[in-house]
Amino acid sequence: MINATPLAIPDVIVIEPKVFEDPRGFFFESFNLNDFTELVGSHIQFVQDNHSKSSKDVLRGLHFQKKPAEQGKLVRVIQGEIFDVAVDIRPDSQTFGQWVSCNLSATNKKQLWIPAGFAHGFLTLSDSAEVLYKATHHYSPVHDCSIMWNDAQIAIKWPVVNPIISDKDKKGISFQTLIDERAK
Repeated sequence: MINATPLAIPDVIVIEPKVFEDPRGFFFESFNLNDFTELVGSHIQFVQDNHSKSSKDVLRGLHFQKKPAEQGKLVRVIQGEIFDVAVDIRPDSQTFGQWVSCNLSATNKKQLWIPAGFAHGFLTLSDSAEVLYKATHHYSPVHDCSIMWNDAQIAIKWPVVNPIISDKDKKGISFQTLIDERAK
């Protein structure tokens, strides 16, 4: 039913559903628990669905929640297009500090599975974009954190020069600060 492609960090997976199209429009399963469980190799329980709308050049991220409230996310776009990014912040991972990206759009209907232990961010490429994502843990303000979108150590190649950033994200920590905090 679906095509799944691991990215350079193999735990992050691009999911392409089987789309049935005809002159009336289209149909596809946006989520199937059995297929998803088989794809990721374990039962994942989603507890919250989130929906955001952003204007062109809005950059959200790099967001994550600290333990014990880490979130896995299944991200898709229902209107517009985004440049979606996942950064591996799992300290014992061989890909710690590395990032991967994928363009998600309403047209390509791709989804991105980002497991717990990653920071997540995206940039709106179209005039506007609506993003839906399932999360494996409820939002927890005391565990919520953000890494600077333009952190030099991570060095994400964002396709924008001057993105629109929220006040919260402007106060994000550096990747080195995250490493230092975990070392304490």
